Amino acid sequence: MDRLENTVRPYAWGSTTALPELLGEKPTGQPQAELWMGAHPGAPSRIDRGTGPLPLSEVIAADPERELGVPTVRTFGPRLPFLLKLLAAAAPLSLQVHPDSTQAVQGYADEEARGIPLDAAERNYKDDSHKPELVCALTPFEGLCGFRHPQEAAALLEGLGVDGLKPYVDILRARPESEALREVLTALLTADKDAMAATVAEAAEAASERSEYAVYADIAHHYPGDPGVLAAMLLNHVVLRPGEALYLAAGVPHAYLGGLGVEIMANSDNVLRCGLTPKHVDVPELLRIVRFEPAEPGILRPEADEATGEEIYETPVGEFRLSRFVLVPGAAPHTLHASAAQILLCTEGAVVLHGGQEAGRRRTEGGADGAAEGGAADIDLAPGQSAYVPAGEPVRISGDGTLFRATVAV
Repeated sequence: MDRLENTVRPYAWGSTTALPELLGEKPTGQPQAELWMGAHPGAPSRIDRGTGPLPLSEVIAADPERELGVPTVRTFGPRLPFLLKLLAAAAPLSLQVHPDSTQAVQGYADEEARGIPLDAAERNYKDDSHKPELVCALTPFEGLCGFRHPQEAAALLEGLGVDGLKPYVDILRARPESEALREVLTALLTADKDAMAATVAEAAEAASERSEYAVYADIAHHYPGDPGVLAAMLLNHVVLRPGEALYLAAGVPHAYLGGLGVEIMANSDNVLRCGLTPKHVDVPELLRIVRFEPAEPGILRPEADEATGEEIYETPVGEFRLSRFVLVPGAAPHTLHASAAQILLCTEGAVVLHGGQEAGRRRTEGGADGAAEGGAADIDLAPGQSAYVPAGEPVRISGDGTLFRATVAV
């Protein structure tokens, strides 16, 4: 097993304090939005096996079957199929949706055939993979997820008392549910920009005067004039308590609004944006991908395995599996076996990873983790620190804290 050195991504919506506080570091004054753990080419983690730090992506590429396990390579190819993150949002992220596997293959092939450069602003598909996601709250975590029932959305819009919203209210009340949602979202995204900006501004002013609309007033503060402010009112508003999670399937519009959480996703960059962003919004392609199906947001709570103490967040995808252990001092260590690679992340307290044989270990105190005679070194993890465990390598865990386990569901 190897201690991970990870990269912080400084996106503008990131919190200036949440990640430094978790990591026990002094804030820099700059946004620190995401801490990436994995082998994504954009910011791969680094490990040191005695010859200096190397990107985890290079280590895996050198011997995929040894690092990932044969089942993972056969199913997903010679790459780590998930990306784990700590996400710290202080402002709303873009309102977005992800394609399913078939749509991703089709969209990628189409843009390749049309010769659109991968780094072009109008490019939607950076790869041919789907991008299901799961976010688990470490603090109260606020977001938007999936469509409200149209009658609820109509009441919310009508409550603002803005004349420019009346046509949308009428559509939501008169049309069949899926048709109504599609027609209103299409109208919002294709309306004259100046006229829509004026309607959004009027709606934002009305929202600022009503406490029950505070979340939308805040969104409008960050994205003045953006039609995504009104699109947000079509979606369910969700507040997760620590330990609760949201699974975001293909076609489900969503946005994170604020909070600190653990996020895991399929290792893909495919995003279609609906609003709350200065980036490209491809309305025709977006409408092809979005599932216009109203539903209550499915809040996940972990299912505990009484025999192992593992608390599992069940999802229907194979690229990732997220679980956690709440460890108490004095308890017998838990032994983790996996036929796939694992990333272990401490989010609270202090956790010790015991590798190799039971005898002959030594604990390292920071810095590089070396091997001791008869087995691998132990690794101490503090909040925000993580380790990589190759496929087939057993590891025992103990301590007084919370440890998240990310692996592949094969």
